[in-house]
Amino acid sequence: MIYMRSGDDALANRAEVVSPGTGQTHWGTVFFGPRSSNMHQTGPQATMSDLNPGETILPHFHGVSMFQLFLDGSATIGNRGQELKPLTIQFKDHHTAYGPIVAGPQGLSFVALRMFTANSEPVYLGKPGYRERLKQSKRRNLTSAPVVFSVDPVMQFRREPLWETLLEDADDGMCAQIVRLGAGMSVSGPDPRNAGGYYVFVGKGSLVRDGNELPKWSMVVVENTEAAFEIRAGDKGAEVLVLQYPRGELD
Repeated sequence: MIYMRSGDDALANRAEVVSPGTGQTHWGTVFFGPRSSNMHQTGPQATMSDLNPGETILPHFHGVSMFQLFLDGSATIGNRGQELKPLTIQFKDHHTAYGPIVAGPQGLSFVALRMFTANSEPVYLGKPGYRERLKQSKRRNLTSAPVVFSVDPVMQFRREPLWETLLEDADDGMCAQIVRLGAGMSVSGPDPRNAGGYYVFVGKGSLVRDGNELPKWSMVVVENTEAAFEIRAGDKGAEVLVLQYPRGELD
């Protein structure tokens, strides 16, 4: 299937949620699926979190691989305090620990994007029994350089599409790219059958699909049973991330 969600529509339903690790209240938005799951369900899972200044996400792992996009604000990650600036892309294999993440003085907004819904509950390293829940994986924890978006007229009047690769592992098809499109331009996305399907995420501008406009921070999910997805920019252009998941992953 192909799933679509407008960023404006999703963010209209932002609500307060409680962090399962610290008990602190922040804000959460659901784009697809449940906010957290411990079982296989139909369809993708994508959620957004908006953290308070100085809020900490404790070290943990999940049972499902994911891309994370750090969209707004700032943070540090890990014991060495690696900086996370907008828009940074991370890919994390299932059962791969990361953290702590500490939000900066203006807070932090990020999305977690999973190709399928399964056991996404966080398993915290500070709690007993986490080792028994670890499973074999590639343990990739990859971080891109921050993506810089074009200024409005450069984006709108771009003469030809431009693809840039940000993260890649040819062994299993995992790949993160950005495609920059001028007004009304279109390109074919990757063949999702070559890997595990992909997300198309609107970083700037808008996409058009079936007469609907998908603005900034909208998402499209293309499962690997589909043909390639046509990525078509709106009348002011678009710069979108294409986030391709590994082949053959099971929970």
